Amino acid sequence: MIRHGSSGSKDERPAKPVVLVVDDDAGVRDALGSLFRSVGLDAELFGSPADLLRRPVPENPSCIVLDVRLPGVSGLDFQQQLAASGVDLPVIFMTGHGDIPMSVRAMKAGAIDFLAKPFRDQDMLDAVMSAIERDARRRREQAAEADLKSLYASLTAREREVMGYVTSGLMNKQVAGELGLSEITVKIHRGNAMRKMKAKSLAELVRMAEALGLSRPQSS
Repeated sequence: MIRHGSSGSKDERPAKPVVLVVDDDAGVRDALGSLFRSVGLDAELFGSPADLLRRPVPENPSCIVLDVRLPGVSGLDFQQQLAASGVDLPVIFMTGHGDIPMSVRAMKAGAIDFLAKPFRDQDMLDAVMSAIERDARRRREQAAEADLKSLYASLTAREREVMGYVTSGLMNKQVAGELGLSEITVKIHRGNAMRKMKAKSLAELVRMAEALGLSRPQSS
């Protein structure tokens, strides 16, 4: 199964976006590989879904260019298999036998585009660039979410409690009353929470709480 993880040693150079091409026609694979490399993308070519499944999920922005008509599992079924496995790479379909129901099914399942052969090189490049930008954006959002959760995990239980109250709109005096603490103690916990969360203002801390899905703590 295509899996998450490194596929080799780290390189100090910035990793290029990679296009994973799956087509049982060697001529199509080679032509697409040349096209993508001509615009500075890495291209990896696979003759079947099974070949791709042995490749780890790329760590850099990527997409899959997938033929609909393949031996064994169809491209559409393979798209569903990838989604069920938690592989969230954007998919661009290509086919010489496309029809409207097939296109609708592919797009509803999250495909970026559905290109009928023969297609223009520029149409393919436009679709791939859009897919790679979408994957890059998803990766940035996931990294930001992971960083935020890591910062929140560094808070003590009391700091989390105070953060929950102050980001729900309560004043320090009100939080002190809710928790049975002095106002100065609440201010200390609030300051610690903001420092650990790297929040420059209360408004930024509120946005962080919303991103984390925090709700106001229940009163004792």
